[in-house]
Amino acid sequence: MTRFEDLPYRPCVGVVLLNRQGLAFIGRRADATAEHGAGDTAWQMPQGGIDPGEEPLAAATRELFEETNVRSATLLAEAPEWFAYDLPQVVAGQSWKGKYRGQTQKWFAFRFDGEDGEINVARPGDGHHKPEFDRWRWETLDALPGLIIPFKRGVYEQVAATFRPFAHPV
Repeated sequence: MTRFEDLPYRPCVGVVLLNRQGLAFIGRRADATAEHGAGDTAWQMPQGGIDPGEEPLAAATRELFEETNVRSATLLAEAPEWFAYDLPQVVAGQSWKGKYRGQTQKWFAFRFDGEDGEINVARPGDGHHKPEFDRWRWETLDALPGLIIPFKRGVYEQVAATFRPFAHPV
């Protein structure tokens, strides 16, 4: 049996979607539980795995659409490095069949060019994808680390610091 410390990280992307007021999209996980974030820590930005052979930017664009229905977005920036977090060991044994210790994420910031009505977390990806979120709202970038499950908080602090220059009204 592989030791937890020797497990690899799952390659993943994350998306900071900023509206014209400089606020970030945040969704409440539809599958929120005590182990995976519940109550005040059930929120997160769109994120997901990178398919084999897929480029990170293409994965970010795909995940944004699959989770929010958003296509009206312009790339602002890519984080210069990958950010990683470890899952708690009890969660790691349940998630992804115990194959990964956590995720390493490449983050991208996009400006949302559409209207709020384009966002549809109940029928994301034109209704072809299972909803990841049951609610959403716009929030200040600096507030996001306090709304995320504690084991992801460090990554969200890095993401907020990286993309803070873009979190302003346009």
